[in-house]
Amino acid sequence: MSPLQLSVYWRLSLLFFFTPFLFFLDVFTAAVAARTCRHENGTESAASLRGTFPPREGRNQSQHVEASELEADWRTDRLQEETVCGWTDWLSYGQTAYMVGLLLGSLVGGAISDRYGKRPVLLACACLHAFCGLLPAVFPQPLLFLAIRCLTAVCCCCINICAFSLAVEWTLPAARLWPPAFLPFCFSLGTMGGAPLAWLSPTWTYLHLCLSLPQIVCLPLYLSIPESPRWLLLQRRKDVLESYRSNSTADKKCLDLLLDAASSDLQRAAEAQVPTATAGGRGPSDLTHLRHPTILLRLFIMSYLSAATALTYYGICLNIGSFGVGVYAAQFFSGLSEAPCLLVPLVRMGRRLICMLALFLSGSACLVSLLLSRYHGTPALVMSLALLGKLCILAATFISVLYCIELFPTVVRQRCLSLVNLSYRLGCLVTTFVPPSPTGAISLAAMVVYSSGPIVGCGLCLLLPETSGVPLPDSLEDCNRQPKNQAASFSALWRPRKTKTTEIPPPEKVDVQTPDAPFL
Repeated sequence: MSPLQLSVYWRLSLLFFFTPFLFFLDVFTAAVAARTCRHENGTESAASLRGTFPPREGRNQSQHVEASELEADWRTDRLQEETVCGWTDWLSYGQTAYMVGLLLGSLVGGAISDRYGKRPVLLACACLHAFCGLLPAVFPQPLLFLAIRCLTAVCCCCINICAFSLAVEWTLPAARLWPPAFLPFCFSLGTMGGAPLAWLSPTWTYLHLCLSLPQIVCLPLYLSIPESPRWLLLQRRKDVLESYRSNSTADKKCLDLLLDAASSDLQRAAEAQVPTATAGGRGPSDLTHLRHPTILLRLFIMSYLSAATALTYYGICLNIGSFGVGVYAAQFFSGLSEAPCLLVPLVRMGRRLICMLALFLSGSACLVSLLLSRYHGTPALVMSLALLGKLCILAATFISVLYCIELFPTVVRQRCLSLVNLSYRLGCLVTTFVPPSPTGAISLAAMVVYSSGPIVGCGLCLLLPETSGVPLPDSLEDCNRQPKNQAASFSALWRPRKTKTTEIPPPEKVDVQTPDAPFL
């Protein structure tokens, strides 16, 4: 591994470690706000009691007592106006504001990163994300809090898009399955690390300081992240590429391999767009491709899988304190349950089979967890089964990201990926509108949706072909050649690809936007 690759990976892993600190902030806000209010009310009660002691001069005792009580009431009202205690009801809208921000970020993040580059967008969003954690500690106002949550989510989604793109584009094609597994692993470590920090925070102010200050301290480290070589190639930034090559012999060898692979991909994308240009424009041809029954069927199935996995994953993550276990311990084990996803690239079972297995296990685990919770099962066992379901749904999400790329032809791949990602973000947003039961636990209807959605998706995967080990499709003919319900060994049916690289087409004719990784 070259020094530039190491520079990318460990800095992105650090960035992903800090992202869940504010991502799961809403899980802790209610508990920390209640602790803050108890602390402040106890302080004010002691102050009011001290104010009611009779003065030395007994003739003005009643006047002094009345004045002390009024002063104590005034101080309490003033404190509630200046802290979170006066607007705890607004905290329940924090999750909705955050999911709206994720939706907005997914709509604009890819276009901005393609226009201005992954590195500058990543650095700007990392700075905003870190300082957004400080503002609620300094200005605890309800509307400002919700606006900050929305802005934090936009930054988080842009970080996700840029970091995922940089990690994949700095990885050789043979190992591109590892970055989408390694970054969620770092995210799960950050989920575990945020739980003890929240537990150690006695008040609202300390909570935001503990979760944001480590990110601010590490901001200078991100300045050394290099730009995507694919983006530099498209923008004709040969001077920057040459500076990267001159770092070391390993960097030069790595960059040559990456640029050769990128040139081949861009050349194939340009060749696939040539029939569109000769047909009289890109729009009608793309519309014709999108209306094809094969594309429509795959788009429907992948959109459903995205919405179902989002509902199950975020339904469990955002309600982790509803299983009868302490919210801080539950959040720690929630992050621990995601760590085995790092081993997913080692499984050699094919895209479809492993996706079906993960979806079925997730739905079954959630269903058993629901039955045990209805019949007064042990809270620890109920939560363990729910976390097993979350682990399996995360594995299915990780596989579906790559599966989705391999299912659609080049001419409409980015549009289909955008629609699938939109379905995922809508599923995240719907999760925040699912009301809990009167007892505070996850409602019966919610758990039925969380368990049935993946099982139905498992059946829909039977209609998809196996794409593991075969080249990416460039046209509808390539999609029709994909083996139906057979192993990937039928790759001989594919036509041979050209490996010769030619002149790279102008940037405006090539669509190379990397999709948003939906594990955030």
